[in-house]
Amino acid sequence: QVQLVESGGGLVQPGGSLRLSCVASGSIWTINAMGWYRQAPSKERELVAVIISDGSTNYADSVKGRFTISRDNAKNTVYLRMNSLKPEDTAVYYCNADVLTLTRRYLELWGQGTLVTVSS
Repeated sequence: QVQLVESGGGLVQPGGSLRLSCVASGSIWTINAMGWYRQAPSKERELVAVIISDGSTNYADSVKGRFTISRDNAKNTVYLRMNSLKPEDTAVYYCNADVLTLTRRYLELWGQGTLVTVSS
């Protein structure tokens, strides 16, 4: 009933930039929070950035100063602008959302993932 769809991944060289997008759709009343996680090969999924409904944000230490999370509430879309990319940023990036449905049920949702590869 509610889904997240990510886009924007691809292959970039070290030092390059990329912007990921995630669109939430369905029977959504409000979005409490949206964020980005990533999972590198043979690594656990980790939090990259999150933006709360009040606009506050949090970032993993490894991406502070390089990544920026933002949102467009009218489009139910969250973005992750990634600058100064490093090879260690290579991972599948997943959108995550904490939503309140039209029936007032809280749901945690995951997108299908988009691959970011940083390599020369």
